[in-house]
Amino acid sequence: MTTNQSILLAGASGVLGRHITRALTEAGHRVAGLGRGPANDVRADLMDRDALLRAVDGRHYDTVVLAATALRKAPLRHRDMHATDDLRVDGTAHLIEAARATGARRLVAESMVFGYGYGDHGDRAVTESDTFGPQGTTLQLERHIAAMRVKERLVFEAAGLEGIALRFGLFYGAGGTDALLPLLRGRRLPVAEDHGRVLPWVDLADAASAVAAAVEHGRPGEAYNVADRTPLGFAAHVRAVAEEFGLPRPMTVPLWMMGPMTYAHAVMRTTLRVSSAKAERELGWTPAHASAYDGLAALKASA
Repeated sequence: MTTNQSILLAGASGVLGRHITRALTEAGHRVAGLGRGPANDVRADLMDRDALLRAVDGRHYDTVVLAATALRKAPLRHRDMHATDDLRVDGTAHLIEAARATGARRLVAESMVFGYGYGDHGDRAVTESDTFGPQGTTLQLERHIAAMRVKERLVFEAAGLEGIALRFGLFYGAGGTDALLPLLRGRRLPVAEDHGRVLPWVDLADAASAVAAAVEHGRPGEAYNVADRTPLGFAAHVRAVAEEFGLPRPMTVPLWMMGPMTYAHAVMRTTLRVSSAKAERELGWTPAHASAYDGLAALKASA
């Protein structure tokens, strides 16, 4: 795939989508946004198949990028993820039809490291050769994991399209970290002690640069982990935000007290390290920020 492509970006008005638009444009591509809002070049709801197909009728794109979620704020309870679960299945299927209708050759889709499963993965860094989409340990976790499992299968098995999946770590950075600041300022963001638990993180701009790299260099049918080089506990990350921005340290509570926030509780009790060596090797991608500490310092300096 070459530069100067015509790219349809689903989710262009979202936090990640805005970063992707910038990265693709700077790489020399022409980006059309797809979404429900008036700022999009193509206005349609991914969940409405017929309306989506009407919206792309007569249009041509070389590549389609799927970076849409149904999240407007951080998910705390399992039900907060349900609309995104549905979008990962039905929305992906509809977008694949639309991509074919536009004559696109390539589809690059956002995925997540939690597709490897929630829980304790131990000290070894998970690679793309590890099982993606294992059976969830509860019905609610299976709902989320199944959606990620099905989404990737749809992408890889889409006839006539070169499907690529990017398994991102947890996002932070411009447009993402901002949401934590008022919560920390008002002392409304408790955390549970990590006790050695860590998670993969990635700056939003770094995630977007990986999308641009995958558009040009990704191998069809492949998945790539995209995270920085320094896994960090959830509580440690939130404390780093507070320290960098001069805000009160978050209150620490026992993990069991986070139980009513069912989805956040599942995330906080997860230990997961991933290797992004494949993305660095095959995509030529390197995170600008090796750790969230570096990325947060850069974010503060740019504020």
